[in-house]
Amino acid sequence: MSSETRPHAASPLLARLAGVAVVSAALVATGGVAASAAPAPPAPTKGPCAYTPTPDEPAARPVPLPPDPRRTPDRGTVRVTLRTNQGPIGLTLDREQAPCTVQSFLHLARHRFYDRTPCHRLTAYPTLKVLQCGDPSGTGEGGPGYRYADELPTDLPPAPTDPTGVRRLYARGTLAMANAGPDTNGSQFFLVQSDSALRPNYTVFGSIDAAGLATLDRIAAGGIAATPEDPAPVDGAPALPVEICKATRGR
Repeated sequence: MSSETRPHAASPLLARLAGVAVVSAALVATGGVAASAAPAPPAPTKGPCAYTPTPDEPAARPVPLPPDPRRTPDRGTVRVTLRTNQGPIGLTLDREQAPCTVQSFLHLARHRFYDRTPCHRLTAYPTLKVLQCGDPSGTGEGGPGYRYADELPTDLPPAPTDPTGVRRLYARGTLAMANAGPDTNGSQFFLVQSDSALRPNYTVFGSIDAAGLATLDRIAAGGIAATPEDPAPVDGAPALPVEICKATRGR
């Protein structure tokens, strides 16, 4: 659907990365010696979350791989507050919904990956109103230098605006991961400001509190920054610049 992609975008709606492939030339020895063997692909962590390094997509800000214990915490909730220049956004992370995602998000917050990070994208389509954050580079292409598998929702109701029944309701207040296709979760996430219709291809891992929704409403009311090419955009940088000054566990 045309409302789900930018006119110039080739990647999925909430793509974490631009999808540019990096091709490396083989190293060939001189003097008739056979070409050296290609380096082994980086190994994922050994636990159930299998966080996998992405050397072709290096981290936008240095951060180690998350811990990956055999018994990943999968019960209870964790509070995180995003203290932004536009106001606080309180999050409740749900370990039961998405244990590997919550584990990664807390790891990145603990290592200050999200501190001093812009929220680079605001959408204002009739059926899609979200703020996207989590890329320290602010380009929409940056990540943590690793990826991990989807933990997709199975209980989202059909979107009432979609007669085909394919899209699901990502309700106001939903916290979900952005991605660039199946199993490409990294650091970017989106905050749903108003009920939105999406295919159920995005991991839901928590919710936004009332104060956070008030902050999102103020940001959305400010609109999207116009450009010479698009004087009335529905997808782009927020007109009110948004920066996560600090992400802290707890209230």
